[in-house]
Amino acid sequence: MTATIPLHGTCDPRFDTVRDAFAENFAEHGEIGAALSVFHRGDCVVDLWAGTADLRTGHAWQEDTLCGVLSATKGVTATCVNILIDRGVLDPAAPVATYWPEFARAGKAEITVAWLLSHQAGLPRLDAPLPLEQALRWNPMIDALAVQKPSWTPGTAHGYHPQTFGWLAGELIRRIDGRSVSAFLAEEIAEPLQLDLHIGLPTAEHHRLARLVFNESPDRATPRRPPIALTTPPIDFTDAGTFLAEMPAVNGVATARALAHLYAALIDPAAPLLSPATIAAATTEQVSGHDVTLQAPTRFGLGYSLHSQTFPLLSESSFGHSGKGGSLAFADTADQLAVAYIPNHLLSGYGHDPRRTALFEALRRALGQQCR
Repeated sequence: MTATIPLHGTCDPRFDTVRDAFAENFAEHGEIGAALSVFHRGDCVVDLWAGTADLRTGHAWQEDTLCGVLSATKGVTATCVNILIDRGVLDPAAPVATYWPEFARAGKAEITVAWLLSHQAGLPRLDAPLPLEQALRWNPMIDALAVQKPSWTPGTAHGYHPQTFGWLAGELIRRIDGRSVSAFLAEEIAEPLQLDLHIGLPTAEHHRLARLVFNESPDRATPRRPPIALTTPPIDFTDAGTFLAEMPAVNGVATARALAHLYAALIDPAAPLLSPATIAAATTEQVSGHDVTLQAPTRFGLGYSLHSQTFPLLSESSFGHSGKGGSLAFADTADQLAVAYIPNHLLSGYGHDPRRTALFEALRRALGQQCR
């Protein structure tokens, strides 16, 4: 190992290759600050952090440093929705308008919950984007989505919904349960499991936030995807105030340990957060192939991203979600593995991230040599 970055935390010796890859990312791939957590068969076998949380102040990454995870938030929101499916109060085959009557406008009466969760609803953007200050207040965005006409005939194609997924799924939660996504996540998942995981971060916790850094790594060979027409003006994720609101597709905040623990709880055979039947349904491929938004191949289950060329995970038995720029959280049912990786140096565009690729290779070596 050539890297000399000081690492903090713990690592089971069986996963030394993963520890080494995490350290080498600082020397080889421009890592600034990051955390990595791995659960294997219910045990936390890797829990590491290193580097700088805020380049402006030089503040080091700490055990309790929180970091924005961008679209890895979608996997958290999908878990909230699947809890309602598990309880029998939400039917993925039912029209969304069953629970949200106003949604039926503009040719959307037949859109099912499953289509919405698998990016088939044709609502990746608004024809008239809202000012960010309106979107942050929730109701203006919900009202706009209710009257928005789909961009394609729902159910005939799929296209990644980069921002709107969170408001659409979040409003389903609110209509059925009465609570906001933030409250549902806190009361049903984060508090019972003691997870440092938030959508809508209280001001009192902002001192723990890592500051995100956006720029391209020189060794990133995958070309950028075509730009996506978004529903709001650009969101400033370097502003801690961005994390006060509820944008359940993009502004989740967590420690790596919390996110990995969430996915470990989903596949825990003794006391799973979701029943095995619900997990099987949620991770069954709903769509695959050409994504009309990203112009690249993707695969989705009921809210979870599945292993694909565009959003690679560990294997075909993995489900979870990555975040633009680097963050990643997933479970792998075959290996009983749960992983979360959260960096604050975010690389531009979509495609393969050399840091994640290195971690995947190290995980495969550890599992192949010692753990199966």
